[in-house]
Amino acid sequence: MIIHYKCPSCSNDMVFEPATGDLTCPSCKREENIEQYPENLMTTTFSEGEAKEYNCNNCGAVLITTEDTAATHCSFCGAGVVIADRVSGSLAPAMVIPFTITQEQATQAFKKWCQNGLLTKKGFMTKERLKSITGMYVPFWMYDLNSDVDVHAEGTIIRTYSDSKYNYTETKFYDVSRKINLTYLKIPVDASEKMNDTLMDKLEPYLYDELKDFKTPYLAGYIAEKYNYTDDELLPRAKDKISDYIESYISSTTSEYHTVIYKDKEIDTRNVKSYYVLLPVWMITQDYENAEYTFAMNGQTGKVVGKPPLSKFKIAAWFSGITAGTMLVLKTISYAMGGGFW
Repeated sequence: MIIHYKCPSCSNDMVFEPATGDLTCPSCKREENIEQYPENLMTTTFSEGEAKEYNCNNCGAVLITTEDTAATHCSFCGAGVVIADRVSGSLAPAMVIPFTITQEQATQAFKKWCQNGLLTKKGFMTKERLKSITGMYVPFWMYDLNSDVDVHAEGTIIRTYSDSKYNYTETKFYDVSRKINLTYLKIPVDASEKMNDTLMDKLEPYLYDELKDFKTPYLAGYIAEKYNYTDDELLPRAKDKISDYIESYISSTTSEYHTVIYKDKEIDTRNVKSYYVLLPVWMITQDYENAEYTFAMNGQTGKVVGKPPLSKFKIAAWFSGITAGTMLVLKTISYAMGGGFW
């Protein structure tokens, strides 16, 4: 089933507007509150099963989607549509963080992130290089985890002292035991096989206090995909994401010892709760020297991740400037102290 959100004034398709949090009509500029949008203005078409082909209600064009697509827009007329069957039942997200950054804001933020070409190769940041910028709701599983930790170790406290004849080192050995219970809330793991996991991890953190109960109008005008992996399948990744924090906490409980040798360390982490959410991401593609560079931007905070092509010449010049400046400071300090480094 394909859903269109029709404008009450002109009957054109409405899209979600990040700046206001409402549905907006691109034609007449009318805005509608998502909570109060009249259901009778929603139009639907049905496809056979999980058909990948359907007709746009707005212009009649035949559109093709992958079986994972949950929301998209018509490439011919721009109408935003939601494929309801793919965001309902067991595929229905529990919550969503709506976009708060518009496409124009995302474009400007991306250019600023690239420092307007300060260290990138010449010509990379020209307007013509921007191939595409696409707003996507990426599927994530979010976990509330609880860990029981049982640690046994040997710790030492070292004291040094001296008398008129000798210097002494005293080492005391201690049996160290710790029982720890830790809870971690809202640990996100992306559930799309098409997304680069490292890229998605680096987009964190999101502001999770702005999670909202899922409603399909939030997807209007954006691309969205359903999850490819279940919460059970991704649980090992969630556990791995908190492993460094657990180790850090264990170390903080034995900081009074000068050395700690762990004899036994048992960590039992269980999934208290997991829920399916959609998080906003701007995917940016830039063309340069017959190659495509892909970047991702957090659609809520504006954080950008990715690797632009850097100019070795600019980097060398930048470091040379820092080195020269540092050496000048050292010389000045040296002369002021009446000495010299050379």
